[in-house]
Amino acid sequence: MNEIKTQNIQWFPGHMTKTKRLIEASLKLVDAVAEIKDARIPISSSNPDIEELIGKKPRIVLLNKCDMADNQVTAQWISYYNSKGIPALAIDCKSGKGQNNFVPATRKLLSNLIEAKQKKGIPNPTIRVMIVGIPNVGKSSFINRVVKKNRAKVEDRPGVTRGGQWFTLDRGFELLDTPGVLWPKFEDQTVGERLAFTGAVKDQILDAELLAVRLLDLFKEIKPPIFIERFKLTDDELEMESYDLLGVIAKRRGMLISRGEPDTERAAIMLLDEFRAAKLGKISLETPKEL
Repeated sequence: MNEIKTQNIQWFPGHMTKTKRLIEASLKLVDAVAEIKDARIPISSSNPDIEELIGKKPRIVLLNKCDMADNQVTAQWISYYNSKGIPALAIDCKSGKGQNNFVPATRKLLSNLIEAKQKKGIPNPTIRVMIVGIPNVGKSSFINRVVKKNRAKVEDRPGVTRGGQWFTLDRGFELLDTPGVLWPKFEDQTVGERLAFTGAVKDQILDAELLAVRLLDLFKEIKPPIFIERFKLTDDELEMESYDLLGVIAKRRGMLISRGEPDTERAAIMLLDEFRAAKLGKISLETPKEL
């Protein structure tokens, strides 16, 4: 019951190869790269090919959906990236939180480049930044916010941006949006699961009950207070097998089928929906200790 077969998920290799080539070709047109990650899962929401593609190009990390993540864990991630010489910001694309810090932080990152251009007689050089990230991580929402025009197509499902687009900011910034990139196949089952938890993977691909059981495995380790209070869970219940705990949650919500048996499928869908809506609290599923 606890095993989820994610390692065979295929992600349209032809499309992904085309996107990687687009990124490689576009790198020479930009001064820096801004990689958007999900603050709840910074490891799993980062394409492992991105670092190799970017090479030595200056990079800034944007930890999106920070309002859904544990504040202390997000602070740990920011310290981790800073220790690697990579500036990182906690942002929330829906509310706009933290996004005003993007331009100043990027200018600081590129201060040497800006100074060099000014010495060459360009008093106000335009900074060009490529936005990269996996599907459904918030690239288009970020661009809409910072550009202040609803020009980037946004949709709450994976893989909606199809081609590179340029956007001009009022502050002498140009942003290049790129299609979301996932690697063609998951080699790490945990990565596939965590992407599915947050909705970056289409729900049809994975069984909801199995996915909810794996999410409960993590919750039993993290013990989010709001989650425990929301379902009135006891210490003994938190020690149960996760599938049995899912049954308890179903009963607490009155989700029953014939003969009073818990409707675990319905409860699983509800649990995933409430996690994705942050109704279970501000929860981070990954910390820098995992690296």
